[in-house]
Amino acid sequence: MEKTYRVIHGLRKAFSRLACGILLLSAFFSQAFAQDRISLISDEETEQFLADTLRPIFKAANIPFKRNNIYIVNDDSLNAFVGDGNNMFVNTGTLIKAESQNEIAGVLAHETGHIQGGHILRQKIKLQNLQQVSLASLLAAGAAAAATGRADVAIAIALGSQSSAINSLLAYQVEEERSADESAVALLKKTEQSPQGMRNFMKKISRQNMLNGVEENPYFRTHPVTSERISFLDNAVRQSPFPPPAQEDEAFERVKAKLYAFLQPPQKTLQKYPAGDPSAAARYARAIAYFKMLKISQSLSLIDGLLREEPNNPYFHELKGQIYMETGKIKEAKSEYKRALELLPGSALFQINLAHAALEDNPTQSELRQIATILNKSLLQKPDTYGWLLLARAYGGLNDMAASNYASAEFSLRIGALDIARKQAETALRSSPLPQLRLKINDLLSRLNELDRQ
Repeated sequence: MEKTYRVIHGLRKAFSRLACGILLLSAFFSQAFAQDRISLISDEETEQFLADTLRPIFKAANIPFKRNNIYIVNDDSLNAFVGDGNNMFVNTGTLIKAESQNEIAGVLAHETGHIQGGHILRQKIKLQNLQQVSLASLLAAGAAAAATGRADVAIAIALGSQSSAINSLLAYQVEEERSADESAVALLKKTEQSPQGMRNFMKKISRQNMLNGVEENPYFRTHPVTSERISFLDNAVRQSPFPPPAQEDEAFERVKAKLYAFLQPPQKTLQKYPAGDPSAAARYARAIAYFKMLKISQSLSLIDGLLREEPNNPYFHELKGQIYMETGKIKEAKSEYKRALELLPGSALFQINLAHAALEDNPTQSELRQIATILNKSLLQKPDTYGWLLLARAYGGLNDMAASNYASAEFSLRIGALDIARKQAETALRSSPLPQLRLKINDLLSRLNELDRQ
């Protein structure tokens, strides 16, 4: 797994421009709406697993499927959510703590139900209404304070109006969750899958809430009472003609092992996947743990054993390439990344891996042009922050400063350095770019202007 982290800014800005009184609301909504950024992990194997699970569900829902609209959130909690453009976000905690692909299918089916119901747009409208009500209550509170000279009257007016608006929003969210559960059961039926995994996962959430001391209050909550949802799913399981899969899904077990090994300390990995476990997933996890412990020969020995059994597994070649790359064996890394890409030629991440290794191997001008071609192909498929930085390096080596500064500006934009991005884009324009590149630069400047207006 390449630890390429990206940051999405401004996902939840519902209260950013409201006056101080509305800050009373922000604490209540801190988990649901007030996160400014999330950390994402890029991993081809995990994204491919999620794509294979989600594709038939989207098809059953008549929703266009885009492989690159799936994102892995580096968060240990049990959660998944959808965003604008049918983007699907799944927490690492959900993947690691789930016990079967059927559980993941249930989670994804529920989130697909939110897309089917148009809940994202409706939530935006509700939040806009909440902003308007909150602002109106502040104005009324200010007038009351001026007229009576009593702050307590002003506070009562403000909180009374806001409480009513909050209750309306939360009641609506309760209905949305119920609706998404119903849609999920229907979608699982269409794809001939049992809702048992979805029910089991809901029980995990219930147990976690009890362990964390969470008391579900029917008055203030963003989801229906978990017992209600479990009862609904219990009934759905009884009525379903489809039993859960009898066998463990090997691809899912490997994804879980891989994520766990990269995200947890090596000793915890070796405890969870001890030397006596001969499964491929366990050996995969131990190889990563040894790599993190800098026991490189032990790590490579495990990977070579896996490759003897599965010589055409691109993910084993990718991991071997990463180990070589991070231990300074650039030519060996390039060879492994090249093989991984040959086995999975559509992978944007593998293209970036290979380009990175090639850039570190003293490329010729001809090789730099090939690297730029690979990176442009990758970025068309899946724009990636680190890919733009590598492309800037490649064009810099070719002495194409207009293209290099443009790629640098795209990189700066994605890390939130807007002022630097603007300067780089303007420098690119002064370098006499070709007409097609000039259009891209002007588009970037337009996007920066739009961000400035927000």
